[in-house]
Amino acid sequence: MGGNKKRKRKEEVKVKCKYSENSPDFTHLASLYPSFQPFLHYSSRHNYHTIDWTDFNATRELTRVLLLHHHSLNWWIPDGQLCPTVPNRSNYIYWVADLLSSDIIPNTISAGGKVRGFDIGTGANCIYPLLGAALMGWSFVGSDVTDVAIEWAEKNVNNNPHFSEMIEIRKVESNGSTSCVQGLHYEEPVHSGTEINLCESINTEVAPLPSLPLDSHIQENKNYRGPPILLGVVRDDEKFDFCMCNPPFFESLEEAGLNPKTSCGGTSKEMVCPGGEKAFITRIIEDSTELKHQFRWFTSMIGRKTNLKYLTSKLWEVGVTIVKTTEFVQGRTSRWGLAWSFWPPIQKSSIFLPEKKSNISFLLEDLPSQHGAFNVLEAIKSYFSLYGLSCTLNTSSFTVDVVASKDYCDSIMTNELPVINKSINCQPSGETSNGSILNSSADRLGLRISVFQQSRRTLLVKGSLQDRNSPLSGAFSVIFQKLEEALRSKFCTKSG
Repeated sequence: MGGNKKRKRKEEVKVKCKYSENSPDFTHLASLYPSFQPFLHYSSRHNYHTIDWTDFNATRELTRVLLLHHHSLNWWIPDGQLCPTVPNRSNYIYWVADLLSSDIIPNTISAGGKVRGFDIGTGANCIYPLLGAALMGWSFVGSDVTDVAIEWAEKNVNNNPHFSEMIEIRKVESNGSTSCVQGLHYEEPVHSGTEINLCESINTEVAPLPSLPLDSHIQENKNYRGPPILLGVVRDDEKFDFCMCNPPFFESLEEAGLNPKTSCGGTSKEMVCPGGEKAFITRIIEDSTELKHQFRWFTSMIGRKTNLKYLTSKLWEVGVTIVKTTEFVQGRTSRWGLAWSFWPPIQKSSIFLPEKKSNISFLLEDLPSQHGAFNVLEAIKSYFSLYGLSCTLNTSSFTVDVVASKDYCDSIMTNELPVINKSINCQPSGETSNGSILNSSADRLGLRISVFQQSRRTLLVKGSLQDRNSPLSGAFSVIFQKLEEALRSKFCTKSG
C-alpha cells in the first residue's frame, strides 16, 4: 500500500508538459486556424511542414495559435516586442509547480492556501501569469516599467476574462535608470530551424560550496542602478509562494548579437543589462534577503551555466537554507533554473544527501577548433577504459554505453579510484540496440553518455542512468562529475 501511495504522489507532482513528448503538429494547426496557413511551408530537406523562423510574424502567429489551441488563451503583442516560445515557458511553470508540491519546506503561505506568484518583468506578452493561471490556477502579480509593456500586458489579461481576476499588472516606478527594464523575459532563440521540442527538466539539489573570493564583478553588481526589482515593488503586507524571472542575458548589444536563423523580436531593453544576468540575479538575491519571510521560493531562469557557480556561492553566503537547480532542454539548447529559500527545511537531515537523478548534463564551451564531438566521444571511452569498465562507442548516435562494476561504484563513492591500466583500450561488449549491455543489476550499473553539438565550439554532454532503481544508482552523479572534471581538464580553454 505504501508503494502505491508513493507512485500516486509522484504522478500528481511530476506533471509533464504537453510538449515534452510530442512537438506541435503545424499541419494540423494550420487546418484549424487559417491565419496560420500562410506562414507554413514544406521542407523537402526535413520532410515535414515548418515555418520561417526568421519571420517575426510567423513566430508570433505560432505562439498565438498554440496559446489559443492548447490553453484557450487569447493573446497578441505589437511588432517589435518579445515573442516567447510556449514550450520553454511551460517547462518553467511545471518546474515551479514541482517545487511548490515538494516537501522540502512548509507547504503554503498564501491566504486560503491558493498559490500566488510574482512575475518580475512580465513584458507585453504577460506569458507566465497567463500560463500559470491556465495550467495551474495560480494568481499572479506581473511587474514592469514601460508603458508599452503595461498596456499590452493588461490587454492580454482583459482579453481572457476567465482569468482576469487572478492577474494584477503592476507598474514599477523607475529610479532614473532604465538600462535593464522592460520585458525581462528575453528569449535567446533556441530553434534549430525545424520544430519546437521540449525534452526534459532535470532537478538538482545543491550543497553549500566554499565562498568565492570577492572580485570586481561583485563590486559591479553592488552598483546596480536599474529600476526596483522586488524591493520597492512588493508591498509590506504581501506574501507570495514564489517569484519567477527571465533576466536579460547580455551585458551589451554587441554580446547579444543577432541570430540569423530565428526571430523572436525584442528590444535592447529586453535583452541587455549592464553586468548581464549575473548582475541582475545578484540584485534579486540581495532583495530576497530583505523579503525572506514574504516568499516561499525565489526563482530565476539562467542562460549561462557558467554563472551557476557564482550565484549558488552568493546564495549560501547570504544565508539561504536550500538551493535547487534544474536544466531545461529544448531541442539542442539548454537553459537552467535556479531556486532558493530562506524557510527552514522540513527534513534537515536529508538536505545534503545526493539526489538520485536519472539524467545529468553539462556544457563544454570554448573548445579548441580542432576538437569536435567525435574527439570528445573517444576521450570519454578512453577515460572509462582507464578503470577497466566495459563500454561501447556508437559513432552513428554519438553515444558511449558504459557498464560500471559494483567495485568501481563503491570506490568512487569513497574517492578511492585506482587506475587499472592506462593503456587499455575499451572493447565493445556487444550490440547496444537491444539494451543488453546496459542492463543494471545488483553488481553493475549501466549508463549512456551522449554528445550533442550546440555551436561551433560548444558541446552538450549528457549522462543517462538506465535503471534509476538500481542499488548502485547513488554513484551515478559522482561518476558523471568525475567525467566532467576530466573532460574540462583535457579540452576546455584555460582562461586568464
